[in-house]
Amino acid sequence: MEKVAFITGGSRGIGRAVARRLAAEGYAVGIDYLQARDQALALEAELQAQGCQALAVRADVADRAAITAAIRRVENAFGPVTALVNNAGIAEQHQFQDLTDAFWRRLFAVNVDGAFHTIQAVLPHMIHVKAGAIVNVSSIWGQRGASCEVAYSATKAALIGLTRSLAMELAPSGIRVNCVAPGVIRTDMTEVLGEETLADLAEQTPLGRLGTPEDVAVSVAFLLREEAGFVTGQVLTADGGFIV
Repeated sequence: MEKVAFITGGSRGIGRAVARRLAAEGYAVGIDYLQARDQALALEAELQAQGCQALAVRADVADRAAITAAIRRVENAFGPVTALVNNAGIAEQHQFQDLTDAFWRRLFAVNVDGAFHTIQAVLPHMIHVKAGAIVNVSSIWGQRGASCEVAYSATKAALIGLTRSLAMELAPSGIRVNCVAPGVIRTDMTEVLGEETLADLAEQTPLGRLGTPEDVAVSVAFLLREEAGFVTGQVLTADGGFIV
């Protein structure tokens, strides 16, 4: 069976590193993006130049019809999705009393509903063939919580609950569902914190550095491999020991 991966938020940061890693491991990759068109097309061209199958598709994961159509485009090009990586996510820091209904709902629409939409889109075929692997990208803040990131932490905790429960439900069908919880990773999302804060976070990390997108990509790739065939319902924390 052709190995086909669909990666949401695949044009930058962790998603881009995951796409590169999976392409190197023989997957045809669908790269979902929303705003970063130039980066997505550049990644598509980069992987194709290396002899890999890659297709960039634009869709907001919060829009069920749009993301389902994007998945179908990838499946029409490469075959049914066998590996789904729910990486798309947004975050902002706000004090809880300042959160608006619109902001709260947008975070849940992207970070949680997005996974709901993509999983339902790929599940019928996975159930039919009794095979498939899903990895949801959560966060250590979904495990521990973070001041001024209540909404973000709540969405990431929801992904952990989704992962564990769905793993139990789908296990009889041979489908594995796992989760990666990154720590502080050097991406566009964390750059807004500023160098002083990032340096402090690196100092708080037992391994003495911030993580890289590639660090997370290795964890995602492991959970998708056949060698991890007895691993399901787990949260693999890739944080340099931050919350030990």
